[in-house]
Amino acid sequence: MNKRLPLWVRHVMYNLRGGFLVRPLTIALALGCAGALLSWIEETVPGAADWVPGALFPSHADPQVAQVILGGIAASIMTVVSIVFAILLMTLTLASMQFSPRIIVSFVRDGVTQWTLGIFLGTFSYCMAALPAARSLPQPFAPVATVCGAMLLALTCVGWLLFFIHHIAHAISVSHIVDRIASETEGMIDAMMPSAHRESRLESPDMSHANTWDTPLLSDVSGYIRFVDIPRLVSLAKLSHVKVHVVRRVGQFVPAGTPLLMIYKGSRLTPETSVEFRSSFDLGPSRTLQQDIEFGVLQIVDIALKAISPAVNDPSTAITCVDQLSRILIRFASRESAPHLFYDPPGVLRVSINWIGFDHLLDSSFEQIRMYAKGDVAVSLRLLRALGDIGKTTADTAFRRALHGRGKRIVDGCAEKLGEEELLSLRTRQSALEKLAATPSEPGAADAVLGPKET
Repeated sequence: MNKRLPLWVRHVMYNLRGGFLVRPLTIALALGCAGALLSWIEETVPGAADWVPGALFPSHADPQVAQVILGGIAASIMTVVSIVFAILLMTLTLASMQFSPRIIVSFVRDGVTQWTLGIFLGTFSYCMAALPAARSLPQPFAPVATVCGAMLLALTCVGWLLFFIHHIAHAISVSHIVDRIASETEGMIDAMMPSAHRESRLESPDMSHANTWDTPLLSDVSGYIRFVDIPRLVSLAKLSHVKVHVVRRVGQFVPAGTPLLMIYKGSRLTPETSVEFRSSFDLGPSRTLQQDIEFGVLQIVDIALKAISPAVNDPSTAITCVDQLSRILIRFASRESAPHLFYDPPGVLRVSINWIGFDHLLDSSFEQIRMYAKGDVAVSLRLLRALGDIGKTTADTAFRRALHGRGKRIVDGCAEKLGEEELLSLRTRQSALEKLAATPSEPGAADAVLGPKET
């Protein structure tokens, strides 16, 4: 059971941050318990409510006033909750249609929205939990201190509703959406790749095509790989005296009945051990940002593609997306790739897993946009500038060559639809990329080639 704890803890923590269930329900239950507890203390401890001003409650023994206040707040709060839900549904529908269905995950994970639902539902629960204490029999009793708490919560809800409307107005702007996705993706890069990039390093051997993998371990469910518990895989492989290779990387879809792992000396596995290996993977119907860096990139790419489609024709939004994609790639290029070979004990290979590389992430970021922006000079120029910005921040010659190759594709594609006069500025930036690719990896050399950063 302890071996399963890391994966389940991470899964629960990730779900706690997202969704309209866990956090709002927790807040509602907490405030409901607070209402019941305060009313019980008032009834049990004489004089607990003596601090309440008499101007608010001239008589502490009149339950009708308390019942009217608590009932009125509870009824009005439920009306406001329906309005909040209507605003949320409208926002989700608008974002899904105008930008991309994938970004709904970001809206669902929004902390302000979760707290809004929690506070409103919690105020309702508070009032309903305190209402039974306001009674006429066997002797009149009014929990006036608890009623004051309900009134404070009602005022808080009024202010929070104004703040929520202000927040939603900003949250549906494309700049805010793309910036939030980019920030979350950068956070995932920092978590997955904490070490600084080194150009001169020992290359690890590619084990994906090794002849030693003789036994496939098939997946029993279909879904996207959202998280792999590598320490647990290493521990299980060591206990079973085998070595394993993860067939598909995080973010890829695994149909049921297809290989999830390839195992060396798979005959040593028992049915129970096979179940343990499968439970080291979190598979689900949709991709997440737990370990999937590419997913954040694809969300931004979706927004850019819809923006430059003929039906929308919004190149400014596409340019914003390209800027944020360059920010992600700069962070990715500055970090050392996550290890894909794991040993235990040292020198004994246990687990081999593939992670997305710079070339693949570069194609995921810009290739589709390049294809759809062949006739758009503004977007193509911004793509070339983004490649130049990335090149200026890395000293890795392999990365620079890859950037130059993508820049050549952009210009060649635009040559199919644009005239020579329109291609002049594109070719200028392509030439700068070509010089950058040929520049030795020395501090300041890239700035000398590209000159001052453009605005």
